[in-house]
Amino acid sequence: MQHWGDCISYRRFGYQSSGTPGMRSEFTRDYDRIIFLSAFRRLQNKTQVFPLPGNVFVHNRLTHSLEVASVGRSLGSIVGHKLTEIHKDSFTEDHQSFYIYELSGVIASACLAHDLGNPAFGHSGEKAISHYFTSHADSPLNGSSLRAHYSEKEWQDLTSFEGNANALRLLTKQFKGKLEGGQRLMYVTLASILKYPCASDEMNKDYMHRKKYGYFQSDATAFADVIQEFQLMDENGKAYRHPFVYLVEAADDICYRIVDMEDAHRIGILSTAEIENAFLSLIGELSNSTDSVSRTKEVLQKIGDNNEAISYLRAKCINGLVNGAADVFFENMDTILAGTFNSTLVDMVEKSCPYLKTINEISISKIYNHPSVIEVELAGYNVMSEILSVFVTAVLHEDRTPLEKKCLHLIPAQYNLCKDDVSPYEKTMGVLDFVSGMTDGYATELYRKMKGIDIPSHK
Repeated sequence: MQHWGDCISYRRFGYQSSGTPGMRSEFTRDYDRIIFLSAFRRLQNKTQVFPLPGNVFVHNRLTHSLEVASVGRSLGSIVGHKLTEIHKDSFTEDHQSFYIYELSGVIASACLAHDLGNPAFGHSGEKAISHYFTSHADSPLNGSSLRAHYSEKEWQDLTSFEGNANALRLLTKQFKGKLEGGQRLMYVTLASILKYPCASDEMNKDYMHRKKYGYFQSDATAFADVIQEFQLMDENGKAYRHPFVYLVEAADDICYRIVDMEDAHRIGILSTAEIENAFLSLIGELSNSTDSVSRTKEVLQKIGDNNEAISYLRAKCINGLVNGAADVFFENMDTILAGTFNSTLVDMVEKSCPYLKTINEISISKIYNHPSVIEVELAGYNVMSEILSVFVTAVLHEDRTPLEKKCLHLIPAQYNLCKDDVSPYEKTMGVLDFVSGMTDGYATELYRKMKGIDIPSHK
């Protein structure tokens, strides 16, 4: 990209509007469409970190997404206004209008959508899906192995299942009986969630934007359309990130680094003293001022409720990190625009705020490896593996048993790809569309019924 005006598109994926103006801008419509998606509502029963049953105060995927959208809106507003100020002589009236009034909404919409493709049981759900295919590669099926039914690239998709790629699929795919263009979001919203603009066989941990992958082979055309809209290709023909991705990524990073600590305090994994020390240390580094810490401590002395005190510190930390991330964005705006910035905004903030790294280390040792979190991961592996073993075999079997035929009736018509002219890969992706959309509760209930632990009753 040569200019910040190149980041803007007023076109909608899969659909050309009549152009008739309304009370809402096209970018605001995206936010509203995502809010009303059934896939978005299902996030309320998908694990963020801690087990959902019984812990009503901890975050789920939905509350996390809403908070990320709030932080993203603030980041977008700061960046949009400052970009307009810096480029006031070169921005057209349309450019100014977008960056002042619309960018914050675009980032908020992308933040809302960033976790839509994540399956049940948190990130362990992704690993469980991948593990099923790697562990069943040699299982006999139709006179050969399961692995033999897919090409190299298709197999790579399945054995490294990625929620980011699944989000793009969910938002752009025309499912059976649905409208063309998927959810018909604006191109700029879709570009803003393409955190890893590469295929599964192009991953390379030397590059931040290729650490994972962003689209399945079945959705390569949709991905190419978004990349083409903004000409996000380098001289070697490799796709790179849209600049707005860095803001969405930063909002997500800020929330999980800070809010997971707050959740750990809520359920007693970390003490009030531990959290106060961690957050006050970070506030001091972010502000580079002992006065800021002193003033914060004065306010804390007026708060008698421990949870309220930690909430206050959490807000101070997030505010400081938002401003820090915005500063890093402008310090690296040229490389971000050119697609050569090989880091994240929050990782760069961490270099001047070492306690942010300490907080991450605390999270890894005391939160992400807590027994309750590991128990969810173990449950996820067993539940997802059992469900996949039933449906993948049933959908691929050329000579289905009566029981397998019955099983396929459980898959909604929009996912059921059992026609002879559909490839094994597309049939499998149909199963994954169904399974990855399940909530923790639905997947667990289906698993228990399949195993005969619970017997369905007539309703």
